[in-house]
Order: sequence, then structure tokens, then C-alpha cells
Amino acid sequence: MENQIYHNPVLLQECIDGLNIQPLGVYVDVTFGGGGHSRAMLQKMGENAKLYGFDQDEDALENVPDDKRFRLLPFNFRFLKQSLRLERVKEVDGILADLGVSSHQFDTADRGFSFRFDAELDMRMNQTGDITAKDVLNTYSAEKLQDVFGFYGEVRNAKTLAQGIVQARQTKKIDRISELLRIMAPYVKGKENRYLSQVFQALRMEVNDEIGALKDLLVQATDMLKPGGRLVVLTYHSLEDRLVKNWVKNGSFEDEPEKDEYGRYNCPLKAINKKPIAPSEEEIELNPRSRSAKLRIAEKVEAEG
Repeated sequence: MENQIYHNPVLLQECIDGLNIQPLGVYVDVTFGGGGHSRAMLQKMGENAKLYGFDQDEDALENVPDDKRFRLLPFNFRFLKQSLRLERVKEVDGILADLGVSSHQFDTADRGFSFRFDAELDMRMNQTGDITAKDVLNTYSAEKLQDVFGFYGEVRNAKTLAQGIVQARQTKKIDRISELLRIMAPYVKGKENRYLSQVFQALRMEVNDEIGALKDLLVQATDMLKPGGRLVVLTYHSLEDRLVKNWVKNGSFEDEPEKDEYGRYNCPLKAINKKPIAPSEEEIELNPRSRSAKLRIAEKVEAEG
């Protein structure tokens, strides 16, 4: 079932152009979601090409296109290599990752992603996952909560907020969004919506280990690409963009490239765009959630020797 409301693909044409799709290629959309990017990819692919989609969210099953070239793998993209090997796929021509949370997930009240609704504090992308936002809020130490809010949310008063949450939960367990909002009210700094967004983003990233999963994806995607294959990544957070930038530029997640045992730099990718591509003012006006998007495109280089 095609669901245009599920998610409005960001920088759609730029992503498709970046993949440099070949008619007989094998491609992967590791963030299938509403299927918008996948459907656009299929339009460019020949009848004997193959497209694999990844999505751990059961709701994405409703959006699978009726197309023999497409197969949905219901896993987190951090299992990219293992899952494709089970499909007997050894290498691919292109991989697309859109790291944004889908509009559907934000707008489904009982998933707990948005402070606009009252619901249980869940925030799991995978509904069978072990940790929920409720677990984080009720079991993490003040120091660990401070790290989560400061690192993932860039919350300015992360320490004070963390201490306030730990104090509040001693009286009553924090189960619902409305309870969290009441606890947070005295600590809001600056614009309320922005502050709440930062806190909820931090919780979501912790619950789903989004940074760890991205690192796994980048390593495995690079291994799975054919020489000349393309990696296209859309990020919405400065931490994510920095990881992608460093990985493409240096072949590591640090600011300095790693050397092999012979003192040579190991950079298996080359950047197609030196600076990230951002949405136009027109796209931001149509889809405000695209505002923070950054698109990076890289190509696998031939191995030396």
C-alpha cells in the first residue's frame, strides 16, 4: 500500500542522482520507512535489477511496493552485511540511508516520539527492543542522564535537568510524556519547543543506540559496495554528519585518518560532494522537518595493489 502521508522524502531527487543508478544494479535502501526513496529508485532501475529495503519498524510492512525487484528485510541496518549475505548478496552498487525519524513515527501518538501527545515513554524504533525511554529516565544515574542530554541533545542545562529527573522519580516513577513534561517545566531554557525537541531527540537516540548503529552501518556499507558504488547518507544531527564526514574523508570516525601497518592511509571512499547538500528554501517551506538535513555522497574507490 502506497502511503504518501507516512513520510515526505527529503532531497529526493538529489539522493537519486547521487546513487548514479545503473539499470542492472543491486541497491539497498537501509531506511525504507514509507518507501518514497525506494519507489523513486525502482523507477530508475531495469527489470532485472534488485532493491533491498531495511526497516525494523513493523509499520513499514504496509508500504512495501508490489514489485518483484524489491525485498524488505525487517532488520536494523546495523545488520546490513549479515542480512545481505543470507540473501546471497556479496556486493552492491549503491546504498541509501535517510537517518531521519519518519513523519509517521512522530505523528503516531502511542509510539512516544513526540511531546505533542501524551503516551507512554517508549521511543523504540523496533517494538521488540529491550530499552524504552521510560527505562532510561527511571534507571540511569544523574551523571549518565546528563551525558545523554548533553551529548545527543546538546541541552545547555543537562546537569540540572538530569538532577531534577532523578529527584522527581524518587517520589513517583516516570511513565508518561505528560509526567516528564511537568518535571521538565522549571528547567526549560530558551524556546520551549526547541528545548523539548532536544531532550526528546536525546532520549530517542539513546534508546535506539543510533550513533552505534550508524558506525556499524558505515563500516559494513563500505565493505559491501563494489568499486565505483555509491553511498548516499542523509543526516539531521551534527554528530551524525560529523561521523559520516570523517568516515568518508579519513576512513575512520576520528578527525585524523588511520594508517595501515605500512604507514599508508586507508580511505576506501572518496567524497562526491565536498560540502554537504542542504534542502532549498522551497523544500524547507513545504517540509519544515527537512530544515536540518545534510546530504553526503561518496564513491568506493578501487583497492590499491
